[in-house]
Amino acid sequence: MLVDLRGHGRSKNSFQNMKRYTFQTITKDVIEVLDHISIKKAHFVGISLGTIIIRELAEMQSERVESMIMGGAIMRMNLRSKFLLKLGFWLKSVIPYMLLYRFFAFIIMPKANHKESRSLFIREAKKLYQKEFIRWFKLAADVNSRLRWFWDNEIGIPTLYVMGAEDHMFLHSIRKIVAQHDSAQLQIIPDCGHVVNIEQPEVFNQLTIQYLKELN
Repeated sequence: MLVDLRGHGRSKNSFQNMKRYTFQTITKDVIEVLDHISIKKAHFVGISLGTIIIRELAEMQSERVESMIMGGAIMRMNLRSKFLLKLGFWLKSVIPYMLLYRFFAFIIMPKANHKESRSLFIREAKKLYQKEFIRWFKLAADVNSRLRWFWDNEIGIPTLYVMGAEDHMFLHSIRKIVAQHDSAQLQIIPDCGHVVNIEQPEVFNQLTIQYLKELN
């Protein structure tokens, strides 16, 4: 099952009157989908910002989360990412949002072998209108306090982090959180950047399926 988050896919025009998003309200959207199709418990797979939503779901309704598979996970912002978010927040009203998005895509995925991931990010961003982009950008800019809570409070649910060896923004922090959380495991994919399921889909699928088989 795939879920369209607010402003994405066919939910693009459903929330235009909302001024601000929170991770809690977005996570409640996912819970409503689970309730609607009567899924009581599931394994969850998320990429990048989606890993924060999965972790929020585990915080809100841990009994529904069998396991968490976090690709290109974001669990702590380093100084570079914090600076870039602040810079983007200051410039969001004066620079066209697509130019800002392209800039962030190149910062997060700078190498030649990250080109497909960059192109995907930019292509999907074009489907968002500017107000929607700003809502999501503000959400990302406010994430630090929530990430600190996730870092300090292990929830005890089996968790697999799948990270690219070239994910220079987030891999270092994931190494640390896995060392601290007994329920977490880490798999690192060589020659791979932030969006592991796009750059190395076969390896990502293999690692994910093997992990689920071992749990069962």
